[in-house]
Amino acid sequence: MIVTKRRSLRIAAVSTLAAATVALAGTAAMADAPAAPSTPVAQVVAAKAAITAKPSVSFVKAWQLFRVTGTTTGLKAGAKVTLQQKQGSKWVTLPASAPINRNGAYSLGVKLGIKGKNQLRMVSGSTASPVFNVTVR
Repeated sequence: MIVTKRRSLRIAAVSTLAAATVALAGTAAMADAPAAPSTPVAQVVAAKAAITAKPSVSFVKAWQLFRVTGTTTGLKAGAKVTLQQKQGSKWVTLPASAPINRNGAYSLGVKLGIKGKNQLRMVSGSTASPVFNVTVR
């Protein structure tokens, strides 16, 4: 019985080494071959997620409707982008969101009541747009 256990372990070790050698040989062969641009591996590489945002106005009256439009890359169609406002040192999520369409674009109607310069951004998950300003008079 001890002999068969040792033999099983020896066979398992040799099999593992053989598999690793074959894998390394395949990797080396792939490194020598020029990469074809239409390989499935090239298509799997995902674009880095990004969001742009542009308000329709720079100045508004309190509670006046304005639009924030923008595009996204690397985010799925149907995902939500949400408006955040900087209040003090914290980003506060506002109850305003819009779905991303199949082209990666979105459009959101917004009303703000806090007078003064408002720092805003659009977020989806951990991806955020650059900060933009809208002043409420």
